[in-house]
Amino acid sequence: MRRYLVFAIIGLSLLLYSSSFSAVSVAFPVLVSDFNTSVVLAGWVLNAFNLVSVTVMPLAGKVSEALGSRRTFMLCALLFTIGSVLCAIAPNIGLLIAARVIQGLGGGGFMPTATGIVIDHYPEARQRYIGLFSSIVPFGMVVGPNVGGLMVQSLGWRSVFWLSVPLSVTVLVLSWIYFQRDSKRRTITFDFKGAGLLFGGMLVFILALTEMGRGDSGFSGVSWPYVGTLFALSIALFIAFWRQEQRAIEPIVELEVLKGRPFKAANIYNMTWGFCVMGVNPLIPLYAVSIYGMTILESGVIITPRSVMMMVFSTITSFYLGKWGYRKPILTGTLLISFSLFLLSFEARGIRVLGPDISPLMLLLLVMGVSGLGAGIAAPASNNACLELMPHKAATIAGLRGMFRNLGGAIGVAVATVLLHTIGNAQQAFYVVMLSLALLMLMSIPSIFLLPRSAHDVNSRGRETVKAGGG
Repeated sequence: MRRYLVFAIIGLSLLLYSSSFSAVSVAFPVLVSDFNTSVVLAGWVLNAFNLVSVTVMPLAGKVSEALGSRRTFMLCALLFTIGSVLCAIAPNIGLLIAARVIQGLGGGGFMPTATGIVIDHYPEARQRYIGLFSSIVPFGMVVGPNVGGLMVQSLGWRSVFWLSVPLSVTVLVLSWIYFQRDSKRRTITFDFKGAGLLFGGMLVFILALTEMGRGDSGFSGVSWPYVGTLFALSIALFIAFWRQEQRAIEPIVELEVLKGRPFKAANIYNMTWGFCVMGVNPLIPLYAVSIYGMTILESGVIITPRSVMMMVFSTITSFYLGKWGYRKPILTGTLLISFSLFLLSFEARGIRVLGPDISPLMLLLLVMGVSGLGAGIAAPASNNACLELMPHKAATIAGLRGMFRNLGGAIGVAVATVLLHTIGNAQQAFYVVMLSLALLMLMSIPSIFLLPRSAHDVNSRGRETVKAGGG
């Protein structure tokens, strides 16, 4: 019974994380108008959370080794609670962004820490339970937009953050009661310098993208020497980060899980996934409001089919991974996601691909369903594809996977908001954004064929493959 309670607590934390994020995306159009700010600046409400999560994810595994999984998980829940309260009472956009940073410190640690806990409690069925993470997250994405849309329309955007407070407190209390006590603490050297360089490089890079969207007269109004300096600084910081990881005693990003060919392919795919899926999802409510004039509540409802389909098919795929392998589900899901993005791009231009008799609401519901079908099929396979190569480093690999996905998502949101602000015309801007993402998703297909075919393929030849591809 305790085993199921442990998984329920983990599931509640992931549900809290995903529902909070998706609810904020529904509140996004209201934030822009309430604070009388630009889409680019308001985009930092989403990006601040993503950027901090990117940095925290690879660190969370290291912190777990030092403090223990239970202590680390509880620390994440506490930070998420504090961040939620501060978000709810933020008086201006600047303090809201700062509060989202604190929220990201807690939320970013949930997934890698939860993966480590699952590995400890369910060693014989870790593939299935980790795959089920892909059904919990979309369930939160069903609850978040619908409940969030209703609350934003009735009670205002602050209610979305207040809703997270009792849920995160519940996670904190239940983990304290039911998680097994941690063993004696280990002494580990934390690579704070590496973490700082990684965060600094990503922050400066996103700032450079943001500066590109500040000019009201388009790209011609941008201070290109300043933007160029920011890009150069971000490259310098990334180079310094790479060198730091090569000489650090306890690097936050272990180069061993970056150099192998399957890991390179997985990281490329995960970053593309983040760019094309996580980068566009927060903007779907804005798409519905600006293109079709839908209400906030309706803009939340249209995300539901995507989340439901993802929840159902990620559960099915999790149970059939042993039979289907990894590559086939990822390839199928990628094609479906790309197809849904193509449909959104054409609809933004007023080209009724699925027929003129379908109402805009029904059309978007169908397209979101196709997107969820693709994500549901691909996510469990992409989550598990490289874990079997180094099961003793599952938390580290999960942290890197989340890092690359969130980094892609942060860049995707930044690029999309810059284009929306710069192009000005919503229809033209969304056409460019959606079409570009559809093509980029297709370009990730070659990386899929470098991933392991299946868990059996990994167990029989995987470790030799890693060694061969590590040079």
